[in-house]
Amino acid sequence: MDERTPYKPLGIRRPSLVGIVNITTDSFSDGNRFLTAHAAVAHAHRLRSEGADVIELGPAASHPGAERVTETEEIGRLADVIDQLVAEGVPVSVDSYQPATQLFAAARGAAYLNDIQGFGDPARYEELADTGCRLVVMHSVQRHGPATEVRTDPTQVCRGIEEFFADRLTALEAAGISRDRLVIDPGLGYFLGSNSEPSLRTLAGLERLKARFDVPVLVSPSRKSFLRTLTGSTVSRIGPATLAAELYAARSGADYIRTHDVAALRDALTVFEALETAKESAW
Repeated sequence: MDERTPYKPLGIRRPSLVGIVNITTDSFSDGNRFLTAHAAVAHAHRLRSEGADVIELGPAASHPGAERVTETEEIGRLADVIDQLVAEGVPVSVDSYQPATQLFAAARGAAYLNDIQGFGDPARYEELADTGCRLVVMHSVQRHGPATEVRTDPTQVCRGIEEFFADRLTALEAAGISRDRLVIDPGLGYFLGSNSEPSLRTLAGLERLKARFDVPVLVSPSRKSFLRTLTGSTVSRIGPATLAAELYAARSGADYIRTHDVAALRDALTVFEALETAKESAW
């Protein structure tokens, strides 16, 4: 190796792994598999054993065409699951944009609230401030409700992401929610458009997003539509594409990666880290 240009390891900082537990009838990848409390808790335990730092409970699907689930139904799906996991000391995130569900989750000990609408109602900021939960503020082109199938312009989407977080983070902080409680998620897949380009540009620009807002970033490329469009793979065969996108996100500094397959990502990160370490002393 040329001594004038010594090797500088690229490095990778291991992100927190957020394991997905969908307590739904119609999630696109695993609907109806974990609908009972017993099945959901067992899956959460499995994900924790595989390396999940946080378990995210989703009581309703958010893909295009997802069925509408009331707040009462969401709370019913969550109640026994969240109580058991919190009692065991498991850090729990709840993925819901419905106010009653969010407040229920916070009262039952959830550590994170994940809102695909990005906490868009300023009238609720005081009660959100009182929860003490960390807030995952997600961007989507839809702004309200689940994802829809719409083609979007990648440049406009990327510009919109920056404008959205600039406005939303300022508003949340002004309402008394400290910046150290905020996590941002730019959204991927149908949340950015039915075409793959907006998601690819957003994931490729992750380092810029982190530098722009200086708060933790969560991403969830797992099994997303843009990967299926890009590769032509079905959900059942999208694992390798998901893992490639997740490793790219980790390399770009993602602080949290939300994933269906925790074990695959944990092992891939372990190998990546070992190779980076070995490279420092190679040759």
